[in-house]
Amino acid sequence: MEIKVIGAGLAGSEAAWQLAQRGFSVTLYEMKPKKMTPAHHSEDFAELVCSNSLRGDRLENAVGLLKEELRRCGSLILACADATRVEAGGCLAVDRGGFSRMVTEKIRCHPGITVVSEEVTAVPQGPVIVATGPLTSEPMSQAIGEYFGQDYLHFFDAAAPLVTAESIDMDLAWWQSRYDRGTPDYINCALNREEYEAFVRELTAAQEAEVHGFEDANVFEGCMPVEVMARRGFETLRYGPLKPVGLRDPRTGAEPYAVVQLRQDNAEKTVFNMVGFQTHLKFGEQKRVFSMIPALREAEFVRYGVMHRNTFLQSPKLLDRYYADRRDPMVAFAGQMTGVEGYVESTASGFLAAVAMAARLSGREAPDFPRETAIGALGLYVSDRTVENFQPMNVNFSIISPLEKRVRKKAEKNLAIANRSLEIIDALVSAGI
Repeated sequence: MEIKVIGAGLAGSEAAWQLAQRGFSVTLYEMKPKKMTPAHHSEDFAELVCSNSLRGDRLENAVGLLKEELRRCGSLILACADATRVEAGGCLAVDRGGFSRMVTEKIRCHPGITVVSEEVTAVPQGPVIVATGPLTSEPMSQAIGEYFGQDYLHFFDAAAPLVTAESIDMDLAWWQSRYDRGTPDYINCALNREEYEAFVRELTAAQEAEVHGFEDANVFEGCMPVEVMARRGFETLRYGPLKPVGLRDPRTGAEPYAVVQLRQDNAEKTVFNMVGFQTHLKFGEQKRVFSMIPALREAEFVRYGVMHRNTFLQSPKLLDRYYADRRDPMVAFAGQMTGVEGYVESTASGFLAAVAMAARLSGREAPDFPRETAIGALGLYVSDRTVENFQPMNVNFSIISPLEKRVRKKAEKNLAIANRSLEIIDALVSAGI
C-alpha cells in the first residue's frame, strides 16, 4: 500500500523513514528545488536554521529527554544528528550541511521511498501525512483551510510568554479576580512605583527580534506588542495590561501601583500565561526584562512571546493524540503546523504520526505513548480540547505527568521524570512499536 508524505522537512523526513522501515511503500513529495521559500537555502531535506537548532541534550532538560526517547525509538533525524555532531557543550549542535545531506541521502537511497519533486496543492485522500511546515505555500495553505474550514487555520502567532506555576514566587503574588468577581482566576504580581519605572525603562530599550522576509509586517496591527505600548508613554501600561484597579495587595491591603496578571494555561494549573504580554523582543531580552517583575525573578519560561508569520492548525479541535484527523485517521498532519514548536518537537510529531498510521494500516491499535513520556505529552497537548487560546509550544516538563512523590531539587526531579519516561519507552520498543 502506498502512503503519501507531503514535505521533506524534519517531520516529513522522519515520517517517511518510519513508514518505510515498517515495510510500507512511501511517496515523499517535496517542492524544492522547483519552488523555494525565503527560509530555504539548499535542495537538501531537513534544513536547519542554525547548527544549534536542536538545542540541549541533557536529560534534565525536556528537549534532551525528547531526543533520547527518539534515539531509542530508531529516529532517522537523531541518528543523522548524532553522526554529524560538532562540539557545543551540553547541546546537540550539528554540521548543518552535513546533517541535511545525510538525511537526504538516506531518504533517497531507501528502497521503500520514492521522492517526487513537485508542489502539492491539495490534501490528498489518505493514507497521507501532511508535513508542509510553518511556511506552507499559499496554494497548500488554502487547500488545508478548505479541508478543515478557514476558521481552523491561523497565519501568524501573537502569543504571550508562559511560565511554570512552581517558579512563581507566591510570597509576592496572590490569587484574585478584579473586583473579586467570580472565582479568583488570576495570579497577580505587583510592582511598586520604583519597580515599575525600572521595568518600563528596560522594556522600552530592549532589543527586538529581527523581522524576516517571510514574516507578515501587518501582524502587529491587530495586537500591539507590550514594548510598543510602553514606548507610547510612561503610564500607558498602567492603563493597559498592568492596570491595578479592582485589585489589592494582601501584604499592604492597598491597591498596588501596577500589576502583571497571570492566567492559567492548562487544566492542571502548571503553566500560566502573562496576560497582555504579546511581544517581539528577543528571547534573551524577554527573560532579562520580564524577570524584573518581583514575583517572576526566578520564573521558568516554557514559551517566550512571539509575533511572526506562522501557519498552524487549531489542532485540539481537529486532531487526535496521534496527529490524525479526528474524522479520518488516514489523514494525518505533522510538524510545526500542528502546534508543536521546534525542530525536535516536529521530528517527534512526524515519528508518532507515522508509527500510529502504520499500526492502524496493519490492523493494530496505535501504540500508547502516555503523558509520562515527552513524545506522548506533546501529542496529548496538541489534542487537548480543554486548552484555551491554543498556541504552539515547545516540549517542557510542565506538560509531562508529574512524579507521584515530591522531589525538592529541580534537576533531580527532572532527571527522575526522564528516567521514568525512558523505562516506558524501552518497554514500548521491546514490544515492537
